[in-house]
Amino acid sequence: MPSVRPRLLYVTDLAYPARGRRYCDEDIFLTSRLRDEFDLALCHPGEAAALLDAFDAVVVRNSGPVLGHRAAYDAFRERATERGTRVYNQLTGRADMAGKQYLLDLSAAGEPVIPTVGSLADLHLLPAADEYVVKPRLGADSAGLRIVPADRLRQALDAGADEDAGADGADGADGADGDILVQPRVDFAYEVSFYFVDDDFQYALFAPDPGRRWELVPYDATARDLDFARRFIEWNGIDHGIQRVDACRAPGGELLLVELEDLNPYLSLDALDDSGRDSFVAALRAALRRLLAA
Repeated sequence: MPSVRPRLLYVTDLAYPARGRRYCDEDIFLTSRLRDEFDLALCHPGEAAALLDAFDAVVVRNSGPVLGHRAAYDAFRERATERGTRVYNQLTGRADMAGKQYLLDLSAAGEPVIPTVGSLADLHLLPAADEYVVKPRLGADSAGLRIVPADRLRQALDAGADEDAGADGADGADGADGDILVQPRVDFAYEVSFYFVDDDFQYALFAPDPGRRWELVPYDATARDLDFARRFIEWNGIDHGIQRVDACRAPGGELLLVELEDLNPYLSLDALDDSGRDSFVAALRAALRRLLAA
């Protein structure tokens, strides 16, 4: 009789309209390669809680921002935790998986992140800037993000929205305290992302043009760059999962953390050559075998 292969439930939203990216292409590619080793089924995040009992592990990939299906995601987390389901990424992430509070915590601790505060009372802790970024603490994919001139920042936060909120998609409901983050708008040279499978570095990509975030090319990471990225991977403490460390090259030449994506990071595999994609797939397969054996 043939041996029984591990069964994976692969959670994705193939129809999610990401700006500048095609999530579906990435997941079609990955699932086509994972099927060589695993019995695999795809489902929408809204169906994951109801289906996970039939599978040995669940892989959460390009499922879109959780805010779009909050109740379903909470039900999935509760059910998976209750039955001890193996989930990739594991559900203990301290970064984007839990919201943006980590940016406040890391900033307060003096870590190399873009300076971040979450209340009017703490605005004096930020460096002076011509413009500031205001975004929801539970935001994702730039939803609700606003750029506010320095001379209007306090007024905008007092009101919960600035006069341009309607133009950029914000709903004006963010209060001044508790549910927003404020950061100086950094005049960075470029953004760079470091991609890890479990705690193993895989590749780095960067956007040479700051105005074209998702036009990425390979980046030759230095030992110092990798030390920077690994400090946040170690801080997060995830044993099983794909993480993307997003950083910007500040005017002084140092890297500053922009985001630590530990829920369903887009991988930009189309920016790699065939060898790079093959290497990533091999690392992901090995990581899933380790998860199933845990």
